[in-house]
Amino acid sequence: MRKPKRPALNRIRERRIEQEIVVDAYTSDERALSWYCHLEEKLRFPFKAKCIAVREISPLKIGEEVEVLGMAPEDDCRTEMFVIVRFSGRRLGVPLVQLDPLTPDKSTREAIEDWRYWVATGYEF
Repeated sequence: MRKPKRPALNRIRERRIEQEIVVDAYTSDERALSWYCHLEEKLRFPFKAKCIAVREISPLKIGEEVEVLGMAPEDDCRTEMFVIVRFSGRRLGVPLVQLDPLTPDKSTREAIEDWRYWVATGYEF
């Protein structure tokens, strides 16, 4: 996957991430769990999404649409956030950063944009 262009600093988003999502998370495991819990709470499943980036670990191609059913198991999200999608009659996990929701509610849109911002700025767990 090509590394996304680093976004401009967004103070509102930075504050939300720091004060609501990874607050009191000091280790990589704590930050991963914080993001996992935040996304599980804020994303409204199921929702339709389209693939916006190719990843070698995923079968999705740019433009393909999937139904996002939920978060992947917590243990699978220790290094990156994955969601379970329905694709070609199967359920499989794909990186959340690879998807753009088609008609999300405000909570889902904001949570996914926060996650994409975190990844694009180069932050790590």
